[in-house]
Amino acid sequence: MSDGFLRGRGLFVLTIFTGSFLLFLVQPMVARMALPRLGGAPAVWNSAMLVYQALLLAGYAYAHRLSREAPKRQAGVHLAVLIAAALWLPISLASFAIPADGSPIFWVPWLLLASIGPLFFAVAAQAPLMQRWFGLAGNSGEPYALYAASNLGSFGGLIAYPLLVEPSLPIKAQTWMWSGLYAVLFLLVAVCARAIWSGRNITSEATAPASAPPISWRQRLYWIALAAVPSGLMLSTTSHLTTDLMAMPLIWVIPLGLYLLSFSVAFADYRLPADIFSRIAPAILVVGGASVFMIWGKAAYNGLIVSVSLLFVLAVALHAEMYRTRPDASRLTEFYLMMSVGGVIGGFFCAIIAPLLFNWTWEHPILLIAAALLLPQLRLFSLGEEETYAKRGWTIATLAIALMALGISLYVGMNLPTETGQLKTALIAIILIAGLVVTGRRIAFALVVIAAMLANGGWDNVELSNSGARMRSYFGTYTINQSKDASVRWLSHGTTMHGMQLRDKPTLPVSYYGATSGVGLAWQRAEEIYGVGATLGVVGLGTGTLACYKKPGQTLHYFEIDPLMIEIARDRKIFSFLEKCAPDTKMHLGDARLTLAEQPAGTFDMLAIDAFSSDSIPLHLLTKEAFEVYRRALKPDGLLLVHISNRHFDLNPVIAAEAASGKWFAALRHDSPPEAIINQGMRPSQWIAMSPDAGKLAQLTGKVYDKRPAYFYPDRWVKLKPPRANDRWTDDYASVLPYLSFWKVL
Repeated sequence: MSDGFLRGRGLFVLTIFTGSFLLFLVQPMVARMALPRLGGAPAVWNSAMLVYQALLLAGYAYAHRLSREAPKRQAGVHLAVLIAAALWLPISLASFAIPADGSPIFWVPWLLLASIGPLFFAVAAQAPLMQRWFGLAGNSGEPYALYAASNLGSFGGLIAYPLLVEPSLPIKAQTWMWSGLYAVLFLLVAVCARAIWSGRNITSEATAPASAPPISWRQRLYWIALAAVPSGLMLSTTSHLTTDLMAMPLIWVIPLGLYLLSFSVAFADYRLPADIFSRIAPAILVVGGASVFMIWGKAAYNGLIVSVSLLFVLAVALHAEMYRTRPDASRLTEFYLMMSVGGVIGGFFCAIIAPLLFNWTWEHPILLIAAALLLPQLRLFSLGEEETYAKRGWTIATLAIALMALGISLYVGMNLPTETGQLKTALIAIILIAGLVVTGRRIAFALVVIAAMLANGGWDNVELSNSGARMRSYFGTYTINQSKDASVRWLSHGTTMHGMQLRDKPTLPVSYYGATSGVGLAWQRAEEIYGVGATLGVVGLGTGTLACYKKPGQTLHYFEIDPLMIEIARDRKIFSFLEKCAPDTKMHLGDARLTLAEQPAGTFDMLAIDAFSSDSIPLHLLTKEAFEVYRRALKPDGLLLVHISNRHFDLNPVIAAEAASGKWFAALRHDSPPEAIINQGMRPSQWIAMSPDAGKLAQLTGKVYDKRPAYFYPDRWVKLKPPRANDRWTDDYASVLPYLSFWKVL
């Protein structure tokens, strides 16, 4: 290897890229490791991101402080830190018990800190430190450009995990692979250390040259704000998507990946892409921001594209403004420290403050408004603004236009229905045009952005939040909806319904639990199959609909992770299934795998797993280890009912693989009610019935038909799809990618 490479730009680029790749490869890996213990709530990911941002801040602060030392001392100390952090290899989760109250808002950060804190800290510091060493080794050129390589490596590590690593390697192999790459990183840092030890142009002074101007606190606060808003938007976009579109870990990676990629564009030597994004960002914000309150429903992927595109454009524009105002390279570490402080503030706001303060994901529109105030804006219209009179006149005109837009939005919200009509569309279009006209005037522009949001669903959401119909916990954001005549009430998480009740038939099981659904048929026949006094269990409370199948003498247990769901289901003023049908229901708070494992073996005659409603996939509840917990909790001839209704995943092969293990007999029922029944509150559903006893399964299903091309069979049970080699999930190995369908219809 040439001496030029051992000291030159290529070495430092490779080192920075490797460290950043490892840093963001470990994030989804640890989240995947923690899934069996923590579950798949979006807030878990937000808590994890807060930990990562805090450790990143600590690493940047350490790099900033270390950069003041003599070069050789910097090298020695950092190599020692990397060696000490290696004591946490291979990566594993700390053995902390989940709190008894079921609220892990502070427990999750402590668990992650104890598990990977030292390793993440050591690797996080290397990016700014290597950029500092780049100059100390006698290299010329812009060290900030190396930050683009850092974020490109981060993006690569993040995307590599769901696409390559997770589908190919079990968890244990993943940890050893990461350990090997950590050893490679240590060697690269050691070579960089040799470069600054032997560099001819090294100065013995680590302080900034006298020519570098001091950095004001106003400038520091500006950098912090520019960093905080994109960081918060990355997390708020994640929460927004998982609340109103779909809840899946794969989706969590997309906003983070685009956030990281924005740095690569914003800090690149080639400035044209960053300049283009900065110029179009205001127009993108006023148009994209108008969709923030839309309910996308079946057009979920359109919403995904709009949301992540808006995030990326805004992040590039705000980060490019940071780059434009960057200090002298000698103050590089302080600049990155302020950037990291902003990242932590944005993360803390979304992960801790917002769930405690708001009853919906209000942090998302708030951060979009903050972006409107911070964006560099190109003035599309000018009326001789070099003259004071014209400048004042244009300022007044833009404010008047903004106030007009707010007035239009108020009219739309108070007088026009939620459904989009021609008049409403025309008025929203006028607001959007107004946003383009006032671009360049921050206050006026921000007011128009607010108007666009309010006109397109914002007023309705404000009313819902003020009415008390919305509630938020660590595990989700819920809305109590009802029809105009109040005859039907339902609970939703974004576009996902979690239960429904009819006012004139309050004890009738509806939605996914009707009399012709798989679970409805099973529970109606529980007494016939198992006799008087059967013990029934349900994982996932929802509104408590299944309680109304309970008969005298039977015992009912619910297993629910979210305390707020228990409050909603037990409040008879909201839903009265439990109060009217089973007031003596036994409630178990906590993750279902943990609480079920605490039950005596052979407790349940029937056990329903109802944690997969619509698009949410608690992966850890479908693994081999999870089914072992269910098998233990059931009696030897017990029946397991698994709800797999889903808009985006076909879970049939996963269950089929578990059944093929030899421990279960299984059949699928797809209940597809006619339109008349749907209008009465029934919904299509897929339930799989499983039992270790073929006879008991036959008592429920009767003849099980072969599955033919026509997928929907309203009145029969059918065989499961034949499983493939890797369809059986385990805690150590599972990937959702093979089961993702963009065109699946339930």
